[in-house]
Amino acid sequence: MNRILNMICLLVLTSLPFFAQTENPVADFIAKGDEAYARYDNAAALEHYQNAFRADSANYEAAWKLSRAYVDVGEVQEKKETRRTYYQEADNYARKAVEIDYLGAKGHLWRSIALGRVALDAGAKERVQMSKEIKKEVDRALELDPTDDIAWHVLGRWHRKIATLSWVEKRFANMFLGGVPKEASVQKAAECFQKAIELHPEHLNHYLELGLTYEELKQKEPAIAQYQKVLELPVADADDEGFKATARERLEKLKK
Repeated sequence: MNRILNMICLLVLTSLPFFAQTENPVADFIAKGDEAYARYDNAAALEHYQNAFRADSANYEAAWKLSRAYVDVGEVQEKKETRRTYYQEADNYARKAVEIDYLGAKGHLWRSIALGRVALDAGAKERVQMSKEIKKEVDRALELDPTDDIAWHVLGRWHRKIATLSWVEKRFANMFLGGVPKEASVQKAAECFQKAIELHPEHLNHYLELGLTYEELKQKEPAIAQYQKVLELPVADADDEGFKATARERLEKLKK
């Protein structure tokens, strides 16, 4: 009898590490995805978040982080069709995140970003049509979390893009939006990027986009100051080297 009890105890004790490891596989997958994301390994992050979502398709964090990962991986694809596929998947998972938790800001934010990426490779008609949904989603994200610097960044890009539509895009805006949205302005774009910088002063792309916006406003010296700030800040994101290269190009052009 004692032998049997000892064997049972041994089995229980040796199985404890297994149960400890598998007690919350979703959290483990998300943690691994976060680690990969922190070291700029977006492909690995995508795989880990996929595993998390497969383990629990009702997990909000897994859904929005999977959307983010599809955007990140899509950005480095050379072929337009491949990029679009990744961005559409990003939109699909952002939609799922919104379905899981409508009051979660990240789902709405990444939906606006995914749609914005799709729009970059779309024709003028589709871009204008999508702009309304992008604005709706980023507004909702900011309503839920006004401290999200990336949401302010997205709103800034929306204002600048809509305020500087080409004549062809303006025609489509008249057809599908009832005209160019009156609230859109380059000055408001600058204010949005300034707010993003206030919330996250270490993020290079906020300064780059503010510099581009100042150029649209014909404010040369403020634009130069923003580009110089981009070059001064340390690299902290996978895209930062590209942002620095763009800032150098803009500086060279403005200083001629």
